[in-house]
Amino acid sequence: MSNQNFTWTNFYMALADRLLDYRENRNRLIHEITEAYASSGIKFPKLDSGNEIADIDPFTVFGLFNKGITPENRLKIITSLAKALSVDAEPPTNFEGIPTLNNLNATFYRFSSDPRRGEKDIENLWDLFTAGLELTESETASTREKFVQAYERTINLSGLKWKTFIGLYWARPFRFVSLDSRNRWFIGDMAAVGEEIAGLFPKERGPLITDGNEYLAICDEISKRLGTPECPFASFPELTNAAYLESERVNKERKAEEKASQSEAEQNALGDADVETVRYWVYSPGTQAEKWDEFYETRIMAISWKELGDLRAYPSKEDMRLKLVELDGGDSLQKNNAHAVWQFVNEIKPGDVVFVKQGRRKIVGRGVVKGDYEYDNSMPEFPNRRSVEWTHKCDLETEDDFAMKTLTEVTDYTDLIAKLNSYFSEEAEEAIEPQPVIDYPAYTEEDFLEEVFMSKQGYEELTGVLRKKKNIILQGAPGVGKTFIAKRLAYSMMGVKDIQRVKMAQFHQSYSYEDFVEGFRPSENGFELTRGAFYRFCKEAEADSENDYFFIIDEINRGNLSKIFGELFMLIENDKRGPKNKLELLYSRELFSVPSNLYIIGMMNTADRSLAMLDYALRRRFAFFEMKPGFQTEGFASYLDTLACPKLNNLVGCVAQLNEAISSDDALGEGFRIGHSYFCGFSESPSDQKLSSIVEYELIPMLKEYWFDDKSKTSEWAGKLRNAIK
Repeated sequence: MSNQNFTWTNFYMALADRLLDYRENRNRLIHEITEAYASSGIKFPKLDSGNEIADIDPFTVFGLFNKGITPENRLKIITSLAKALSVDAEPPTNFEGIPTLNNLNATFYRFSSDPRRGEKDIENLWDLFTAGLELTESETASTREKFVQAYERTINLSGLKWKTFIGLYWARPFRFVSLDSRNRWFIGDMAAVGEEIAGLFPKERGPLITDGNEYLAICDEISKRLGTPECPFASFPELTNAAYLESERVNKERKAEEKASQSEAEQNALGDADVETVRYWVYSPGTQAEKWDEFYETRIMAISWKELGDLRAYPSKEDMRLKLVELDGGDSLQKNNAHAVWQFVNEIKPGDVVFVKQGRRKIVGRGVVKGDYEYDNSMPEFPNRRSVEWTHKCDLETEDDFAMKTLTEVTDYTDLIAKLNSYFSEEAEEAIEPQPVIDYPAYTEEDFLEEVFMSKQGYEELTGVLRKKKNIILQGAPGVGKTFIAKRLAYSMMGVKDIQRVKMAQFHQSYSYEDFVEGFRPSENGFELTRGAFYRFCKEAEADSENDYFFIIDEINRGNLSKIFGELFMLIENDKRGPKNKLELLYSRELFSVPSNLYIIGMMNTADRSLAMLDYALRRRFAFFEMKPGFQTEGFASYLDTLACPKLNNLVGCVAQLNEAISSDDALGEGFRIGHSYFCGFSESPSDQKLSSIVEYELIPMLKEYWFDDKSKTSEWAGKLRNAIK
């Protein structure tokens, strides 16, 4: 790329020359900058802790338009500054090859209220700026020494670090190479201009260069090689632009891969990532619900943020956040606002329930979302909207403290939802929108067998035992798919992925009867009786006796089971279910029974040495189903054939041999075998890096735990696993 493409360089160098004229008249410089912002129509950024700016350095002036703002706003600021400072150069037509700063860290000095700011910090920055321009103008031993001295007085200023090199590059882009993170990665880590330069250049996560002569040597060495086959770039701007483009390409590939992996993980985790459910939201229609009457009449919910335009234009939440930061002048991270706006356009869906709040404690309405996101620029203040069927309009003081955000999802707060719903009864209004009906996807035995590496006979045995016993524990070694199977088993027995009829809990050492069944919890007025997860789920199942319900307990042997189940030991037995077998609960004295349409699925890792076995009283009430590695199943063989990866096949074969060694070890046994799930979830042939990651970070650490007292055996099998993927 020719230097002619970097039109910004002439303007930046001319601005640097002009700034030097203001070194002894910085009050005037601050005044001109303030006026430039006023004429540009852009909010003045925060440049000090107070409203008044006492002093400023030249690098920070460059930073005003070299940060995370749109090209249009950058050009507005540049044009206004050029006019205010009488810069004799055309404003740039592009910004290629320019490293930028974080909006929240765009000054080169600490604020005046910060105790880390030194008395001469800004003066030292001016010294470095001046020395850099003089060195570029006249390369002599004297100017070089002056630069080195100024550099070494400045480089360790608090909060400065790598920004120093970006500032020098802005001022003289053909003399000073930027040591921003992209260049350090491209030149230092990736050796894009040769191994010799890579040896001199700092790495992305390497130490700061504090020696001025060392920095100048780096600039000189790279400058000598520009235009050579090893370094085919005509200038530092072209090199910096290449670093930016390559890092962007790599980052996009990495994000795409991470997104695909996350999508695969979600699909392969619990089996219900494809199920859409009703979500619940608390929403404020303007400050103190000032727009509520209007929105109620027009049957909409709307949010402002008009400066963002059509919210569908933002491909990611991060893009939206950066735009909000820019609009705010870089004074805050804007994470909460970006999250709320992103959810409004991308996550709310028809059928969701919205509770309308006023302030922190008042509820003024309820409704059901009916439409998708719309952008209506005819509504100047609230152009972002959705149609809503408002079912209630009220004025209820609550004891809850709602978040101060415009929009908050509360789906996971089941107690809060129950309380909010309790405010609205059918008697409150004549026309009440019924709870949205969800069409859950079907899930059959065939679907289960297609996803799970289990034979049809094994499935029939498993479901038969669970139907009869009502309580079952899936036990097995790590990676045999216990968690993967649990929800899928429930869905296959229900015939539908109805997530409302499946509840999951994880036991741990602190889990108690009070969490599981009922107990007293502190409240504003002392203590109140709170129902636990199992109690509430039993009541749901009892009220819907025609349908099956499944309560899944992960790591069931991690909890103190006698403490957790209490008097329910007897009630969970298959022949003690139903209203004829009630027992009095410990705290409430309520007569309670476990409904016959509720099934309990527990999961237990047999290879965890730290866990005690289940006590005998509870073991008698559960059936136990041994989950075995599925390497020999037809489904797994078909899966491997689909991937067509010889190295994966070799690794699976090696693990099968390893399992034989584990089974024959008297100290271990079959319960410690390695499961097939370590090799599942690939939609295409896995890369060498993925296979190596499985071996190094999942399998070998497990072997070290298994054979902690036999390092030779660990080393032997670690070597075999590594060789399998070579």
